[in-house]
Amino acid sequence: MMNGCGGKSRLPKRPDGGFTLIEIIIVVIIVGILAMVALPAYQDSVRKGQRSDAKVGLLAAAGRMEQFILDRGTYTDDMTDLGYATDPMVSEEQHYDISAEACEDGDLTTCFVLTATPRSTSPLADDAGCTAFTLANTGAREAKGTHKDECWN
Repeated sequence: MMNGCGGKSRLPKRPDGGFTLIEIIIVVIIVGILAMVALPAYQDSVRKGQRSDAKVGLLAAAGRMEQFILDRGTYTDDMTDLGYATDPMVSEEQHYDISAEACEDGDLTTCFVLTATPRSTSPLADDAGCTAFTLANTGAREAKGTHKDECWN
């Protein structure tokens, strides 16, 4: 190759194909930035999916509670009375313990409150966003945690 002065260029010719070290470093940096953005969003999505285990468990237990009062004239605070193996019952995906108790007036003949709390063995044990879900016989739903307004969504 000739340079503008009539002599040969001193730059070595780049071999065809392959990548330079700078190109590889740039790609690694870009992938790292994308991972830093995508990983928390993915983890949040997984956490929301696992929270549905509490909702499904609460709704199923509420249905059994309503059948129980039709059959016996009162609600129960013992989940084994509803046909579950343990009290508190363990949700289907085993992320939550679900327990029953009388509502504020303490009368199981008129009302109940079901509470789902993350199990210590679940990845949701560290979930500060939604630390507990409750469902009452009236259909009132509440949650505790830093994102309690979003938990039932």
